[in-house]
Amino acid sequence: MLTHQAAYADHLIATIEAEGVDLVVVSGDVYDRALPPVDAVELADETFARLAASRARVVMTSGNHDSARRLGFNARLVDAVGFHLRTVADAAATPVLVDDPDGPVAVYGIPYLEPDLLRHAWDLPARSHQAAMAEAVRRVRADLATRPTGTRSVVLAHAFVAGGEACDSERDISVGGVSLVPASVFDGIDYVALGHLHGRQTISASVRYSGSPLAYSFSEAGHVKGSWLVDLDARGHVAAEFVEAPVPRRLARLSGTLETLLTDARLAGAEDAWVQATLTDPVRPAQAMARLQERFPHAVALVFAPEGAGAERTRVRLEGRSDHAIAVDFVAAMRGTPVTAAEDALLRDACDACVADPDADTVAAR
Repeated sequence: MLTHQAAYADHLIATIEAEGVDLVVVSGDVYDRALPPVDAVELADETFARLAASRARVVMTSGNHDSARRLGFNARLVDAVGFHLRTVADAAATPVLVDDPDGPVAVYGIPYLEPDLLRHAWDLPARSHQAAMAEAVRRVRADLATRPTGTRSVVLAHAFVAGGEACDSERDISVGGVSLVPASVFDGIDYVALGHLHGRQTISASVRYSGSPLAYSFSEAGHVKGSWLVDLDARGHVAAEFVEAPVPRRLARLSGTLETLLTDARLAGAEDAWVQATLTDPVRPAQAMARLQERFPHAVALVFAPEGAGAERTRVRLEGRSDHAIAVDFVAAMRGTPVTAAEDALLRDACDACVADPDADTVAAR
């Protein structure tokens, strides 16, 4: 999806120029893992340089997928070009100051806060995301109180705020079952730009998720991706409209027998989409994914759910049986038909290859 991410970067730069954007805020995640692949880092580097050369100031924070230390490398140096990385919890109350004809705007970047790491350092009253975020925002308010009267405030935060709806793409951030942060934590802040949840969501007029710029799981098939374009007036009142992002390849969730999926003319619109297919055949078809990809070359997920079948758990007896017999029964149970003679021989070869003595027919120990 790297080319699709690059297309979004092009769209973002074009939107900045077309709309006269003064400030771009990114509330994590920047990457999808702590050690991102080299080509992802190269695209980020190119995009950061383009943003730094644009008319906008940029404030970016780390999310729970990011390595805060790696993302924040050289943060003090890039500050000088109007690109501000905020990845350190203790710096959350040190704002980036942006001026416009209506006066100053204090922009506070709160990175993803790990309660276990901050509980003792910040003397938190509880081991929860609510306690960590509440302390961070308390520090923000304390700094804001020292600013000139009329200073407007923007806060970036990476959290699961109550009222938001999750999907399959986000990594769980619960601590002891507690992950939610109430929206009331941000009371009094003029605008709160949230990261973490992948769907655009309006928690209140001044608290919003933009969501991810692309869909990263099939649970996001119904999402409209993009960014919030926010106007903050002289009194801190918010007006926001959603700017839709380009969709280089949409998602499609298909269901039916393999024969139906391969022949139904009504599914032609999904032939260029990322496809998740649920097969309802009573017996699992052979080479289903390969056959499906002949029509839908971007099919990437396959689910087998025989029509009328219950959610019964597959059980295979283990005790006193050979590995080969167990494997044969498992394949038959999963597919709904007995294995062929060729498959039986292949499974026997596979089991023999896993033991020290290839002539032995190891019996399961339990």
